[in-house]
Amino acid sequence: MKKTFPKRTYHSLKEIIGDMKFMLSNREEVHTLMNTKLVSQTFRERLMMAVTSVNGCRYCSYYHSKEALKAGMSPEEIATLTNCEFGNCPDEEQPALLYAQHWAESNTLPDVEAYQRVLEFYGEEKLSAIEMVLRIIRMGNLMGNTLDYLLFKLSFGYLGI
Repeated sequence: MKKTFPKRTYHSLKEIIGDMKFMLSNREEVHTLMNTKLVSQTFRERLMMAVTSVNGCRYCSYYHSKEALKAGMSPEEIATLTNCEFGNCPDEEQPALLYAQHWAESNTLPDVEAYQRVLEFYGEEKLSAIEMVLRIIRMGNLMGNTLDYLLFKLSFGYLGI
């Protein structure tokens, strides 16, 4: 059976350092985000699973599936989220989930029109929080996928991916 490479990995140390610097310089916002009701735990998990389903990180998929179960999501909803299907999600979250998918597919460069639509729907404060969630999970996804790629290369194809 042929193994395939993850959808997204870091391509340079500069990219990793850039993301780490961003997270460090925004650690207060990240802390606030995790302790506010602006984006609920279940909404965060849905967003994280939407991005993870695009980026293909097996570690994040496993972890956030467990967290989603703890947050009260059903196994059926989790299964549909891993396939980028958002029909079982609350109506008020669907625009953000579709945006998260587009954001991940466009490698963090969504169309201006898509950004404007979610900005009008959620407002600046909530969209800022949503995008912070997306950045957090993207970094986790790329770290996991990059680790898998390195394991694959170092083990001559026996480990990783």
